[in-house]
Amino acid sequence: MEKKIIINIGRQFGGGGLAVAMELGKKLGIPVYDRELITKAAQDSGFSAELFVQSDEKRRIFSLSSIFTSIYSSPTENYMSDKGLFEIQCATIKKIAEQGSAIIVGRCSDYVLRELDCTLNVFLTSPLSERITRICERHNLAEEKAESLILQKDKAREEYYNYYTFGNWGVASTYALCIDSSILGIEGTADFIIDFAKKSGKLK
Repeated sequence: MEKKIIINIGRQFGGGGLAVAMELGKKLGIPVYDRELITKAAQDSGFSAELFVQSDEKRRIFSLSSIFTSIYSSPTENYMSDKGLFEIQCATIKKIAEQGSAIIVGRCSDYVLRELDCTLNVFLTSPLSERITRICERHNLAEEKAESLILQKDKAREEYYNYYTFGNWGVASTYALCIDSSILGIEGTADFIIDFAKKSGKLK
């Protein structure tokens, strides 16, 4: 590609976000970062990857008892607040963006890289019934449990995004492009995003 592009993908749980990201990466020949961000953040910081997994796109609410327990417990080298972990992850995202074109899934990357001109912010969704079917197949769950998991994950992502960005997760005005991935399918959605990127001048 003649021009660097960073495609930031927000997504509903079960909306095909990672699958579309991987298809985009294959078609454009650029790296995709999802869970890899957690590993890279841990490597960059020296903290355990497990800490990042525990706070991954979740805003944890601490009770008074947990706060006092933290105060009076002996500190460990692997202790860090969620805000601290978020800041380390932000630094990792910025470092990835500096290295060249990339596709980044979630982790508030659209907000973190908001000052760059080379970004394209996309949000992927699909009807709840489609997402339930996908999650049932992926995790071998009954429909009721799949729906409960979807609602739980979406709520956590929304709270996490809105808290750290002061924005609105999943609201059309936050993104350049919002797509129902069930209409064109995974490959068709990836092709549509590429076509949009070209027509908008983000991709050459």
